[in-house]
Amino acid sequence: MKKVTSITLAALPMLPAIALAHGGDHSHTHGLADSFVQGLVHPFTGIDHLAAMLAVGVWSVLAFPRLQAAWRVPVAFVAMLVAGAVAGFAGLRVPGVEPMIAASVLALGLLVAVQSKMPWVAAAALAGGFAFFHGAAHGYELAGDGGLAALGALAGMALGSAILHITGMGLGHGLMQRHQWLARLGGVGTALLGAFLLIRLA
Repeated sequence: MKKVTSITLAALPMLPAIALAHGGDHSHTHGLADSFVQGLVHPFTGIDHLAAMLAVGVWSVLAFPRLQAAWRVPVAFVAMLVAGAVAGFAGLRVPGVEPMIAASVLALGLLVAVQSKMPWVAAAALAGGFAFFHGAAHGYELAGDGGLAALGALAGMALGSAILHITGMGLGHGLMQRHQWLARLGGVGTALLGAFLLIRLA
């Protein structure tokens, strides 16, 4: 786990560059490789998605110190993110997507701040419920290509999300378990971001 922590911490400065490389251009490409790359960078391009996915990784480590249990929440998040994205690709209009994404940032930030512990089934269900709305939003934005291109975008999106979860787990294990005030500060900051996003949507 120490090696994972070192790698993820070293990769953090690269995240803004990845996001900027995407450039906010949501035009759709039709090649499988292009679609995969587009899906891969997509979770890095919105501060709401980025904050929520990092928070899931951090919270999973703080709430479940044993690695075997900690992985369950991020896995549930990615699985339901993919389900939501498939719904978005298919054109299903899920109501309340943006408010639910903002609410997820607020709730996950608070969970990190208080280091809330609960049965892993409940934690996975909570994270998975939020993930469905994140996935639907990504699916709407990446919809347009069909067939293999859509599958490529979906695979890239799942991998990008998993990278963010692993980064969050590395942060939680490497810093926040040892320095509780950092966890509380990061959680409060994430929750405030979620509150701001909700107010802006009101």
